[in-house]
Amino acid sequence: MNPSAPARVLSVIPPMTQLNTPYPSTAYLTGFLRSRGIVAEQVDLALDLVLGLLSPDGLRDIRQCAEAMTGRRPAATRHFLHHFERYLATIGPAVAFLQGRDTSIAHRICSRSFLPEGARFKSLDVYIDEDGGDPLAWAFGALGVQDRARHLATLYLNDLADIIRETVDPRFEFVRYAESLAMSQPSFDPLAEALAAPPTLIDRELEKRALAAVDREQPDLVLVSVPFPGSVYAAFRIAQAIKAERPGVITVLGGGYVNTELRELAEPRVFDFFDYVTLDAGERPLLALLEHLREGAPRLNLVRSFARIDGQVRYFNAQTPDLPFDEVGTPTWDGLPLDRYLSLLDMLNPMHRLWSDGRWNKLTVAHGCYWKKCSFCDVSLDYISRYDAASATTLVDRIDAIVAETGQTGFHFVDEAAPPKALKAMADELLRRNRAISWWGNIRFEKSFTPELCEQLADSGCIAVSGGLEVASDRLLKLMKKGVSVEQVARVTRAFTDAGILVHAYLMYGFPTQTVQDTVDALEYVRQLFAEGCIQSGYFHRFACTVHSPVGLHPEEYGIRLRPLPFRGFGRNDVAFDDPTGVDHARLGKALNKALYNYMHGIGLDEDVRAWFDDRVPKPRVGRHFIARALAGRDGG
Repeated sequence: MNPSAPARVLSVIPPMTQLNTPYPSTAYLTGFLRSRGIVAEQVDLALDLVLGLLSPDGLRDIRQCAEAMTGRRPAATRHFLHHFERYLATIGPAVAFLQGRDTSIAHRICSRSFLPEGARFKSLDVYIDEDGGDPLAWAFGALGVQDRARHLATLYLNDLADIIRETVDPRFEFVRYAESLAMSQPSFDPLAEALAAPPTLIDRELEKRALAAVDREQPDLVLVSVPFPGSVYAAFRIAQAIKAERPGVITVLGGGYVNTELRELAEPRVFDFFDYVTLDAGERPLLALLEHLREGAPRLNLVRSFARIDGQVRYFNAQTPDLPFDEVGTPTWDGLPLDRYLSLLDMLNPMHRLWSDGRWNKLTVAHGCYWKKCSFCDVSLDYISRYDAASATTLVDRIDAIVAETGQTGFHFVDEAAPPKALKAMADELLRRNRAISWWGNIRFEKSFTPELCEQLADSGCIAVSGGLEVASDRLLKLMKKGVSVEQVARVTRAFTDAGILVHAYLMYGFPTQTVQDTVDALEYVRQLFAEGCIQSGYFHRFACTVHSPVGLHPEEYGIRLRPLPFRGFGRNDVAFDDPTGVDHARLGKALNKALYNYMHGIGLDEDVRAWFDDRVPKPRVGRHFIARALAGRDGG
C-alpha cells in the first residue's frame, strides 16, 4: 500500500443476504471510514448477482445449462424450457414491478395468465374456496392489486430459484446460498473442496462482478462482511477471484458469522483467500490495520485480528478501547443502488412481510444488549456484552441525515433488544423536532413498556415490534433468565396492540429440561395470546446450544451434558447435547409450527391444542382463560 496516497477501501456485501434492502454492515463501515477521511465505497454483490441471473441474458445462460443436462430433466426444468419464451418476455417486467419501477403491470400479473406459473403457485390451491373463487381474496380482498401482484411475482422468482438449483447449482438459495458448507463446520475441508471445484455459472458471474467492482473503485483494501453462513462460500469466491487477478489488493474478512463461528480460527488455508480476519465491531480493528499497513505501526498493535505469519495463524489484540457508539459516525447508503432492490412478499402475514417487503434504513439504537442475561444467548461475546447507547440527539441526527440521503423515512432498528429508556428518549426528540418516520425493531417484553409508553412510541412512528416470548413457561423463562413472566408478556403485548402496533413473538422449543407437558402448556399460552389479540405473528424455532452462551459454558446448571465437539481449526459454535428428558422435539416442532401458521390466519383459536399433535399428548395444565384473567388484572390460574 502506498503510504503517500489516501487509503481506498471497498466494502462488499456478498451473496446471499437480503434482496429488499441492503445489509447494514457496509453502510456502517463506509460511513465511519469517511468520517475519518478515508476514501470508502461499497457494493452489494448479492443484489448485483441476482439481478444478473434474473434478466433475459441470465435466463439464456440458465437455459444453456438446462439443455446440457444429461438424463431425465426435473419437472421444474422441463416447465422452464417448455415456457422459455414466456419467461424471457416476463422477467424484465416482473423485476421492474418488484423494484417499484413499473406498477401498472400489476393488473396483468394478477390476471394469472401473464406469468408462467410453475410448482410454487400450487401453494395457492390450499386457499381456493368451495365455490372455486379467488384463492387470494381472503388475504387481499377485492382491492390490494399491488400486494396481490407482488405475492404472485415473488412465487415466480421462487420458481426460477428452483430451476437454478436444478440446473446450475444445487446449493443455490436467495438467502442461504451453500449454507451447509459453513454452518458450524469444524473443518475448512468442505469449503476448500467447493472452492477448488470447477466454477459454476453462478461462480463465474460472481467473479466477473467482483472484479468489475475492484477495477472501478481501485481499492487498496477490500472488506468482505459475512453476516450468515449462507454468505460465506460466496465471500471466499470473491476473495479467490481478487487474489488471482489483483494480488496486490489486501482482503479482509469480518461480520457476524466470523464473530460467532471463527473465534478460535487456526486454519492457515483461510489466508490463501483473506490477508486478515477481524472479530467484533470493525471500526477499531480497521483503524489499527490501516495504521499498520500505511504508517508502519507494529503488527502487535493490531486489534482483534488474525493473520498468517510463517505459515501459522496468529491472533493480535492490542488492548485499545473500542470507539464510543456516539463516535462511530452515521451509516451511509451512498453507492448502493437503492432503486434496484426487490420488494418481495413471500408470506402473507403482515408482520412477516416486513422482513422482505420494502426498503428499510437499518439503524442501531445502541451497541450490545442492555439486559445481557438470557441463558441461550451469546452473552460472552462483544455484540451482546458491550452495551453502549448513543444519545437521543445523536440518534435522531443520524435519522435526519439518512432520510436526507435516501429520501426514505422507514427504519428497522436492528438491536438485539432496543432499550425502552432510549426508545422513549428518541420518541421525545422526534416529537420535539416534529419528524414523521416509520420504524420497527426488536425489544424485550418488559414492564417498562407501559400503555402510555406504547402510545408514545406509536405516535413517534412505531409500526411493529418483535420480542422473545421463547418457551411460554414461567419455570423455563426463569431458567432462561429472561426476566419476564407469561402474565407480564400478555400485558405488554396487549399494550402494544392497543396502540396499533403489530407484535411478533419469537418462540422456542427444545430448551433443556423442557418436557412434553411444558410444550403443550406453551402452545396453550400462545393460543390464548393470539385469541386475546396480544400478538399477531410468531415463529417457533428449535433451541440451539452455542459454546458462547451460559448453557454452553455451564451445561451442568441446565441439567444437560454436551457432546464432544470436534474442532479442526475452522468453525466452532453450535454444540449438540443430551437432555435427560429424552423428548422428541423435532416431532413436536411440526405440530407447533402447524398450529402457529393457523393461528396467524385466525384459524383454530377455539380448538383444543392437543388436536395439532400427531401423537397423544397430555392435557394443558393452563386454565383456558389464563391470559384473559391476566389482562383483567386477576389471578391467571
